[in-house]
Amino acid sequence: MGNFLKIFSANFNFSLGKINLPIPYWQAITIVILLFVLVFMMAKFRRHYVDWSFKGAAFGVFFGFLLALILEGFLIIGGRTALTSILGWKNPPPAITSALDAGRSKLVQVLGINMEIPSSYANVDVGVEKAVDVLQSLNPADTKTVKAIFCK
Repeated sequence: MGNFLKIFSANFNFSLGKINLPIPYWQAITIVILLFVLVFMMAKFRRHYVDWSFKGAAFGVFFGFLLALILEGFLIIGGRTALTSILGWKNPPPAITSALDAGRSKLVQVLGINMEIPSSYANVDVGVEKAVDVLQSLNPADTKTVKAIFCK
């Protein structure tokens, strides 16, 4: 018991730049507990006395939906969709494939994209060997540019 009190009343050196503050452990523990109680009580106060509002939620849902549409547009241009990626379909059913192709062609037309990723490239997983082969097949100027990008 005496050992416990000796350790409990020992000082903890708190350094703030050049200032050293020797604080007993019992005071440091008490401050941490009181800060926890303060945060807990502030949360309870807010919960009981502040009215809930869905104005911010509607704003968040709108921007979440907009972000999902933008992400799905990029995936469709790339030849994949979130639906086929999540479900892991390598060959989706023909009805879904035709709907995805129609949506992709319409999106490409609306955005005015000249170059799009062919579906054959989007469906193939490229390994390290293929990337090295492509890098070695580039002309020296392009190789230098790629190395400058990746070797910064």
